[in-house]
Amino acid sequence: MQRRLVSVVAGAVVVALVVAGGVAAYRFLTAPEGQLVRAAEVSPASSQRLSYTDWAGVRDELDADVDARSPGSAVRRFLDEGFSSDLTSTSAMVSSASGLQDALGLSPATVEWEGFSQSADGQVVAMAMPADDVEALADRLEEQGFTAPSADDGTWDGGADLLASIDPTIDAVFGYVVLLADEGLVLASNARSYVGAAAAVVAGDEPSMLDAVGDVVRAVSADEVPLSAAVSTAEWTCVELGFSRAAPEAEVAADRLVDAAEAEGGDVDPITAFAMAKVPGGAVRTALSFETDEQAEDNADPRARLASGPAPGQGGTFRTRFRLRSVVADGNVVVLDMEPRARQQLLSDLTSGPLLFAIC
Repeated sequence: MQRRLVSVVAGAVVVALVVAGGVAAYRFLTAPEGQLVRAAEVSPASSQRLSYTDWAGVRDELDADVDARSPGSAVRRFLDEGFSSDLTSTSAMVSSASGLQDALGLSPATVEWEGFSQSADGQVVAMAMPADDVEALADRLEEQGFTAPSADDGTWDGGADLLASIDPTIDAVFGYVVLLADEGLVLASNARSYVGAAAAVVAGDEPSMLDAVGDVVRAVSADEVPLSAAVSTAEWTCVELGFSRAAPEAEVAADRLVDAAEAEGGDVDPITAFAMAKVPGGAVRTALSFETDEQAEDNADPRARLASGPAPGQGGTFRTRFRLRSVVADGNVVVLDMEPRARQQLLSDLTSGPLLFAIC
């Protein structure tokens, strides 16, 4: 049986739960600005999903010694190890890494972090690098046949055909590139117009995705920089992680579980944004934001119940995937702190397909 203790500590509502036999309480602290926040800040406002990887952190976590001088084959071995550790599923660079490394010296072995944002309008990869490395990339682009822009912050024109001639494994999303040395950023897209639009966001001339997802981004970054994360708006979450596309029997099962969770107390309200992040050491943190602080408090208990039982649409139960260490409501955000079970890849498993505790 679950028991609930609610107390107000420094403005945060802390919910202590008996989950899988253990009592866990966790204080959610005010989140500092960080790299994941920056990745959302440079993503266009139309973005519905942001996939983030802290490549410098992943290299440290795996004690990898790859760098700009490493051959593509060494980068591939590094990525294989990262995949086994559930650290690379959010990256747009993985399938192109060997080709990018050999042709441009640009890969998970060299960038500091990567943010891959997607919308109905287009997609863009933002990659953070030291200013000197950004400037040096211009020579590599020119050597490989990209057409240089007339301005330093203009678009280098490549395109899918050029990339295919360089290395057929390089994805078309790297076909058009903007170098922003002062910002320490490289932007790439499969559409010339969209990478230009992303550059306008970086310049502050256009709004960013951060306005829609800032609460959950800061929540999962509260204590330390995530190694990888998946962030989405309500629109994407409710469609891609909802049950509208699930098998009818899964949708019926989900409805029954939600009704049962609410019957024990609390409400299951629509979320406004979603984030799931893996942090150093292996823990996974999930944040759900709501319209009001009251909704977040009311959702804490039923969301914890949903995250502790069956997983319709995913198969099996959540208890076999992770131990729910704590659930915290702070302001308008609910944070679930999860400890993966052995050999479970939570980030890749739970950021696609119907996800009951993220239900709208």
